Amino acid sequence: MPEDSRPASEEIDTHRDSAPSGDSAPSGTTAPSLGADGSGSLRPDRRASREKLKADAKRVSRGAGKSLGTLDYRRPQYPPESDENTGHYPHGTHPILVPGIAIDEQRRRYSLDKTIFAVAGSLTVAFVIWGIVNPSNVSTVATAAYDWATMNVGWFFNLVAIIILVALLFLAFSPYGRIPLGKDGEKSEFSTFSWVAMLFAAGIGIGVLFFGPSEPLTYFISPPPLTNDPETTEALHGAMAQTYFHWGFHAWAMYALVGGAIAYAAYRRGRSLLLSSIFQTLFGKRQTEGFAGKLVDIFAIVATLFGTAAALGIASMQIGTGVSIVSGVGPMTNNMLVVIICVLTIGFIVSAVSGVSRGIRYLSSINIILTVGIVALVLFLGPTLFLLNLLPSALMEYFGSMFDMMGRSLSWGQETQEFQSVWTVYYWAWWISWSPFVGTFIARISRGRSIRQFILGTIFIPSTLLFVAYGIMGGTSIWMYREGAPGFSDSMEAPEVFFTLIDNLPFVEWLPFVAIVVLAIFFITSADSASVVMGMLTSRGDQEPKKWVVVFWGLVMSGIAVVMLLLGNASALEGLQQLVIVTAVPFAVIMLFIIVAWFKELRTDPLALRRKYAQNAVDNAVVAGADRFGDDFALHVVQTEPGDGANGGIDSEHGDYTDWYQRTDENGEPVGYDYETGKWADGWTPESDSADSADADADADADADANADTSTEATGAERADAGTSGARPTAGASSARDSGAGTASGSDVDGDSKSRVTE
Repeated sequence: MPEDSRPASEEIDTHRDSAPSGDSAPSGTTAPSLGADGSGSLRPDRRASREKLKADAKRVSRGAGKSLGTLDYRRPQYPPESDENTGHYPHGTHPILVPGIAIDEQRRRYSLDKTIFAVAGSLTVAFVIWGIVNPSNVSTVATAAYDWATMNVGWFFNLVAIIILVALLFLAFSPYGRIPLGKDGEKSEFSTFSWVAMLFAAGIGIGVLFFGPSEPLTYFISPPPLTNDPETTEALHGAMAQTYFHWGFHAWAMYALVGGAIAYAAYRRGRSLLLSSIFQTLFGKRQTEGFAGKLVDIFAIVATLFGTAAALGIASMQIGTGVSIVSGVGPMTNNMLVVIICVLTIGFIVSAVSGVSRGIRYLSSINIILTVGIVALVLFLGPTLFLLNLLPSALMEYFGSMFDMMGRSLSWGQETQEFQSVWTVYYWAWWISWSPFVGTFIARISRGRSIRQFILGTIFIPSTLLFVAYGIMGGTSIWMYREGAPGFSDSMEAPEVFFTLIDNLPFVEWLPFVAIVVLAIFFITSADSASVVMGMLTSRGDQEPKKWVVVFWGLVMSGIAVVMLLLGNASALEGLQQLVIVTAVPFAVIMLFIIVAWFKELRTDPLALRRKYAQNAVDNAVVAGADRFGDDFALHVVQTEPGDGANGGIDSEHGDYTDWYQRTDENGEPVGYDYETGKWADGWTPESDSADSADADADADADADANADTSTEATGAERADAGTSGARPTAGASSARDSGAGTASGSDVDGDSKSRVTE
């Protein structure tokens, strides 16, 4: 029997004789006196026993402080006569010894999910056609749905926002926060500086130039009901706090929830980058890959489509206003907006199919710098001293009034309900709609970070930077309004505020042209990035979806943006707000299920199991040791009888703990795998997979060339269907994905998948 396989009675080594439990020396007696060599008056057999125990105790004590080393896929070291125990675990590996499985270690067959594509595509295309053919009818239905949703579901959006923020903060500071979004010991893919820079990029977008100057000014002129008098000092600080409330911690908590759950499923559990992958533990593998999972991905696509389309509509409104001001062509009309959207959509298509997407990414990185530069110019050319005083005051006002703003609902009266519908509920719905898009991006750049670092970084870093940017832009617009600057009035439209602001700054007559270019690039990169995410959702998580799929979703997105604008007018947000709120309701419910699914999965994580085992073992051993030997005992790992060990009643053979690390082939069938050698039982290797994929692509190209004389259009379709598109980054928030690529010197976030089979 190996040295460690001792009877349970030897579980604790000591520095004293092993007296029977409950025996003690009579009161008043004295232990035998020992000499320097330990001999004393003890009999030779007792002296030898004591010396052996002392030697064992010293050995165990020395070993107790040694590191366990790095965990790898290892089989439990059972005694030879207990080998049958290993047969109950996949590949003979105990669940607490699994350090995680990365997405690129799995064998997976990617192809277009025809059900998801057909359902989501048909519904959204039908909506676009309906909106263009009969916009008045769509407007009537959308208004009725919007009125019902804001009146009956507004409280639900507020509740979802609060629950998500509280749940994530609890998760970050709980023991689960130590779990990595990757394998044990895996280093973060990006340095902390690069990661922070990419989170910053995710927070900088169209909103800074559109809502940054206009939203605080709106609250200053017309404060939320039952708060402050208009155009007062209190209204100034209240306006900044309300803006921070909409763009701060609650918004980024929604992104962190989806992003963290996706990252955990992909980089810790080895699943696809799909929203449905999050629910495998909650729904079961069969339902996740079946009806329930497809429904989740369809809702995610619809929410992303309408949420991103709203951003594209806002960008086109801002661009149209800038063109009107710069060119002097007159007031902006719906026809102008449609033309702008069509032109920018053509730019997106060129980016998607021509192979210039890498250039667009670098241009987007420059775009982030230009946006920061615009904010800096406003700070230094505007009321600098006023802004430096306002920023900390506004932040403190936000902290002080956060709970009051969180508690506002229909119970505060009809006026408050109307304000909540137009602003707060709209924002919560918008962030929920954007969460699959932005969440996928931040998941891809956060591989290897702990859950605690991911949550706190995602919530607080972008929020803090946005507080500064919005404080500068909003504070300047309010200051100019109070000073009576030319062009400012209490009836100006939101798209006009930014260009009116920079028109009142000295030495920047050229800045409107730069702003128009910045907004145009944001439009193209947002459409490109969101389309890739939706392409992934319809291609079973393929990080390189086919080009025609990406273009299709981009066209649908632009069509929805046109319909949204047609429901209002050239300068109004009503159509955007109505459709975003209505379409976000189903995904708001899914967000709550994500919380439940993620917590349920974390309970069975190997690191969480190790902590439970360690706690049980130490607690039991310390109590037993102190009871039997007082202070003089040391812990030693030995085998116990079944049920008496450190598992504390945990059934480590249950499927909740073991099913997820059973390796499978491309068809999802279990296959043998040797974790020590890295060899698959069926002889599969990444090299053979790459060769098979190359042969498949070559055959497809040959077939396409053979049919070239028959039909040029057929050739293009076959090439696209054969998956001949180049590698593309997956996702980003507005231009965030592109900035991330630029920050990382153009490197792809995940790298090429080593175990990828394309069908």
